[in-house]
Amino acid sequence: MRIISWNVNGIRANHRKGGFDWLVNEDVDIFCLQETKAHREQLTQEVVYPVGYHSYFDHSKMRKGYSGVAVYTKIKPEKVEYGMGVPELDQEGRLLELHFKDFVLFNIYFPNGGGGPERLDYKLRFYDAFLKHIEKLRKSGKSIIFTGDINTAHNEIDLARPKENANNTGFLPTERVWLDTVVSAGYIDTFRYLHREKVQYSWWDMKTFARDRNIGWRIDYFFISPDLLPCLTRAEILDSVLGSDHCPIMIELKD
Repeated sequence: MRIISWNVNGIRANHRKGGFDWLVNEDVDIFCLQETKAHREQLTQEVVYPVGYHSYFDHSKMRKGYSGVAVYTKIKPEKVEYGMGVPELDQEGRLLELHFKDFVLFNIYFPNGGGGPERLDYKLRFYDAFLKHIEKLRKSGKSIIFTGDINTAHNEIDLARPKENANNTGFLPTERVWLDTVVSAGYIDTFRYLHREKVQYSWWDMKTFARDRNIGWRIDYFFISPDLLPCLTRAEILDSVLGSDHCPIMIELKD
């Protein structure tokens, strides 16, 4: 099974650039998109209903053109949940929860901590609520996969300029400690598990043309619960794929 995750920075713009067609033609079993910036009714039929896929969308309840996630899957899920059941944290359309036979998949666009102390606090509360949510599911016997734009680089290897960003959101100790907690709980960062020392990024600042110089951050992740580790065969960052300020990431799991 191949699963791809991608912050597309606007699904309509990504479609115009050919990124969506690339995904549909990649023979992917499931692909998860973040920052879609669109309501379902704003999308063309080919984006809502690509041949061979079931599609699910969550969008901001506050305003159009903001946030949003989507999942396209060849395997019909047994159940789909929208959000975590916490109204304050669900209003921005950041989470889809899909229950399959062998695992529960979460596609999340985690909040950015920029824009002042209130948004950083919102991000940290979202982090904590999400971990409690998946831990409750895992304790009930579910296997967990979660993916998306986590908006934090975990360790110094995960961004090009760690010292210069030590006091910037996305690399603050208060943000990074949550990822420590996730790992301590047993969840596995699939890319770092298979590529211990590899320096590779998934996001670059467009304003400074950082991608041209590969001055980037690894802020997009696939985490799995430890029971799924024997199934993990690949975890890659597809940094040659253009169409967004992020690039896609991918994992493969065997049956």
